[in-house]
Amino acid sequence: MNGRRIRAAAATAVLAAALAGCGIRSTEVPTDFGPAPSRVPCVMSGSSIASQSGSGVPVEVFLVCAAQLVSVDRTVRVRENEADETVTDRVRIAQSLLDELAAPPSDPEKQAGLATDVRAGARVSGPADGDPEDTLRFSTPPEDLSAFALAQIVCTLADSAAAAEDHTVIMGGPADDPLRRYTCTPEVRSRPGTVALPTETVK
Repeated sequence: MNGRRIRAAAATAVLAAALAGCGIRSTEVPTDFGPAPSRVPCVMSGSSIASQSGSGVPVEVFLVCAAQLVSVDRTVRVRENEADETVTDRVRIAQSLLDELAAPPSDPEKQAGLATDVRAGARVSGPADGDPEDTLRFSTPPEDLSAFALAQIVCTLADSAAAAEDHTVIMGGPADDPLRRYTCTPEVRSRPGTVALPTETVK
């Protein structure tokens, strides 16, 4: 095995370990308060969860159900050919989680009333010159996202290795777009459509 393949395999192992440790802890808010008369469960049965589990690194992402965010277990495949030396582990983790959020919900998730507002195609890159080292720049500016999509992304990234040490997420659009530090709170998870994410301008 040549030096490049050794570095690629090592990067893959590091990414897998980081992803395995970046799950979001389950929230304590009720998940069964959909509008009457039709109430959605927002929870998959144990058999449904088991049937959709597959090989890969286990992670948790936030989906939307009954106008709130609900954590869902997923698995992420780490492919060795993604170990690009010019891309940091933080960016790889953020991109993997973003892609997972943009993936269509499985049939059991749909039956439980789960959906996503995150659209496919967005790309993540690292800091531009002068940015803090834990900056994530997105091809789609955060201010162009819906309130639900932005909350899904921030809350999914907040307890992952892609976040800053204080579990905030520094995000911005491409090029010289302004940077903001976002915080995921229980209030945002409960009402992402009406409670704004706490933000702080970084630059």
